[in-house]
Amino acid sequence: MMLHFREPAKLKTKGVIFEDVYAARDSATLENLKELSSKRKVIEDSINQNCYITEAIAREMSGGLTCPFQQDLRKLEQYLPLLENLVYHVDLLGGNHQIAWWTSELKIRWSSALGASSFFNLMGPKFYQIDNLHFELGMVLFLYGAILRERALEIVPSDLVQSATLFREAAGVFLYLSQEVFPSLQPTLPAERPPEATSYMSTVMSLICLAEAQAVSIKKAEEKGTTAGLLAKLHYGVAEMLGEAIDVLYSANGQCKDISSCFMEFICSCKALHELSSQKYLAESLKDAGQVGIAIGILHDALINVKKKMPGEESHKSIFRKEVDVAADMLTKCERENEFVWQQKIASGDELPLPQGNKIVNAMPYRPKRWERELAFKI
Repeated sequence: MMLHFREPAKLKTKGVIFEDVYAARDSATLENLKELSSKRKVIEDSINQNCYITEAIAREMSGGLTCPFQQDLRKLEQYLPLLENLVYHVDLLGGNHQIAWWTSELKIRWSSALGASSFFNLMGPKFYQIDNLHFELGMVLFLYGAILRERALEIVPSDLVQSATLFREAAGVFLYLSQEVFPSLQPTLPAERPPEATSYMSTVMSLICLAEAQAVSIKKAEEKGTTAGLLAKLHYGVAEMLGEAIDVLYSANGQCKDISSCFMEFICSCKALHELSSQKYLAESLKDAGQVGIAIGILHDALINVKKKMPGEESHKSIFRKEVDVAADMLTKCERENEFVWQQKIASGDELPLPQGNKIVNAMPYRPKRWERELAFKI
């Protein structure tokens, strides 16, 4: 019972050739700039789907990895330390006008996958140019976190433990972005910028990844036969994290007009689904304790609320319907049992217990790697 939303990883970029712009003072710097361009070109070709190579060649280029997501992660892991090193040396030069002009000549451009104009754009993706290497670093790291999340989703059916770990790793990448990369970039950002280049969106993505990590952990707990009462709290913990993500979006954007409506619907639908699961397990726990009247009241309210939040996305709608049907069947059985056996008063309103949430996952810290190579420029 997990909804999928794969858009965050669908970023696009335009080409960048570092050695054509930055004037290297020595051959070692020139080679480093060429290697940067080469590593970035591999990423460009992959995410822009410009290069069509056989699976065998792709596997050989990635050291034997067969999964496309793993192959892309390897490419990013080879580019990031080089990029971190360039950012470090450019930052050392502070406000040097020559360096600033060279950086502007790179024409660093990325599309948005989560902006309001990102969907149904018949003219192709809109690209945003921001003349700052921290923008490049931030967008590459955002892509890295998004692909970690995709890999985590991919292996849910086969390896719940590893899947939860990857979600936590992705959460750590987004948390690092929100705390260490984007805050310094915000004052220089133009009014028109991709939401991915903001601290608030990285915070939202971190919360989503943590919620998904806990959802996977719940699957493991269900396999182990964890009590219904604890499962109810764990599901509500997921709903609380998603509620935090929604609050962050609205506090940063007001009516969220700049954010994809599909993205907003995804978060709200996930929250509603986990609220329903929480109430279903809570009702089961209360029924087992002989409090059938309260269990019926909880299920009745839960079904009324969730039917108001039915998503528009067809694949999500089918998952919703299955969960609603399960809860409706449970309500019918409880009502019949109460009618013939318990004859308890049906609880409602203030008589119903308030939901409680438990959060058991946290982000795994992201530690950037920098290949320490001396870079010298003609300035």
